[in-house]
Amino acid sequence: MTASLPTFADYEAFAVWRAQPAQWLPIARDIVRSHGLPFTAPHVFTTGTNIVIALDDKHILKIFPPLLRDQFVSERSALALLQGKLAIAIPELVALGERDGWPYLVITRLSGVLGSQAWPSMPEADKERVLAGIGRTIAEVQRVPAGPLGAIEPDWDTFMRGQIAGCRDRHTRLGLAPKFLDGFDDLLRGAPARVALDRPAAILTGEYIPENFLLDQDGSGWRVAGLFDFGDVMTGRAEYDLLGPSAFMCAGMPRRVRSLFDGFGYSAAGVDFDLKRRLMTLMLLHRASDPVRHIAIPDWQDKADNLLQLQELIWPD
Repeated sequence: MTASLPTFADYEAFAVWRAQPAQWLPIARDIVRSHGLPFTAPHVFTTGTNIVIALDDKHILKIFPPLLRDQFVSERSALALLQGKLAIAIPELVALGERDGWPYLVITRLSGVLGSQAWPSMPEADKERVLAGIGRTIAEVQRVPAGPLGAIEPDWDTFMRGQIAGCRDRHTRLGLAPKFLDGFDDLLRGAPARVALDRPAAILTGEYIPENFLLDQDGSGWRVAGLFDFGDVMTGRAEYDLLGPSAFMCAGMPRRVRSLFDGFGYSAAGVDFDLKRRLMTLMLLHRASDPVRHIAIPDWQDKADNLLQLQELIWPD
């Protein structure tokens, strides 16, 4: 008889249990068998938040603990809504269900090279091309009406108010230098108006980063081929999703920044002080914000003396 999935009080306890696949692979095998799918060469992905297994070269099983059920809802809803509406591939839903209160999805496995593997050695011209593709993909996703995703909680206003309230404490804890913290009072004072919605809420993944893209090569070089991981989808101000590629990939290089904004649809004239100030604000309010570790500009803390200089460093003209 196959064991049951346990109950965990917190994510830390789940993560310890997840790190020992022998405890849950038989259950995963039983789930897959119930859908008549192959389980010929399972590969456990050790990164990420949930249990993720490649069943073969065509299918992936994602199992969500009950305490992360909201990620299941986001992923299922986003994949259903976005299917067939983007120029690049996203996983297709194959099966879904629930086992011992743990929801799960079986999705198709996309082909391509993981962005985090290809990016470091990629020629600079290809990096600019990929960033333009990421900008276009963000814009494509955001042109799709949010529909049922608009009901995902928290709503943008509630989320932003919570982020503003905890912003200084978070970045103090994460080790941001005092010279940047000194500018928080001014930045946070204007934050509510600065980050308010200026049009209907857009679909946001919050994670347009190399780990969530698949790339391939054609005659012109590397290009974006696929996008996956929609577990953190929410809705809100469109520019929020420019932050991941800005921090992790643009590295403060003007041509890369211009490529990202061109793809997204922002002209050079449109990238003015107000936009940069808004992006700086959103970057510090992002749910995963950690500038000390996430801004991919060498020695950036020595190159800027305050937040105003930092925004010019990240988004140069």
